[in-house]
Amino acid sequence: MKRFIALTAILLSIAAPRVADAGTIMKTTGKAFAPPAFHTFCSREPRLCRTGGGRGTVTLGAEKVSELRQVNSAVNARIKERSDRANVGRTDDWRVPTAYGDCEDFAIMKKSELLKRGWPASALLLTVARYHGDGHTVLTVRTSEGDLVLDNLTNSVRDWSSTPYDYFARQSQSNGSRWERIGGAQRI
Repeated sequence: MKRFIALTAILLSIAAPRVADAGTIMKTTGKAFAPPAFHTFCSREPRLCRTGGGRGTVTLGAEKVSELRQVNSAVNARIKERSDRANVGRTDDWRVPTAYGDCEDFAIMKKSELLKRGWPASALLLTVARYHGDGHTVLTVRTSEGDLVLDNLTNSVRDWSSTPYDYFARQSQSNGSRWERIGGAQRI
């Protein structure tokens, strides 16, 4: 009987729709400057910059976890990594990618895909960080299980504090044209 209970517990933990190490939210500490190419992008694609209105977080269940994983891996497979310089001839250019893009283009495409599926804009925040000294952009998704990251460098959907990045700013939930400094983690 003990073996049966142990085996059942293992199988349930494998099948559970959990996201690894979920449970922290980004603590913001005031205003930050938006990345330079962000405002030009927003003038072309205002719907992808809006964050106001709607819920602050998405209740995360099995279906929502599946959607996050599917969108993250599908966009990662569909778009090929290419620098802005090689792609459009500029050092920093934010856009909805068609075939090629860099990290912020992947994040923008993921936000667009989730918006099409009915996710609230206020829970989908473009976020900038440093990784090995270089700038990096990911999509942060505010959920009941914490702030999760969709990233072009992995198909895993992870709690933001379990990633190798030094985060410094993200879009404001209340006004997508403003950015906020990230000051650390807060357990939920």
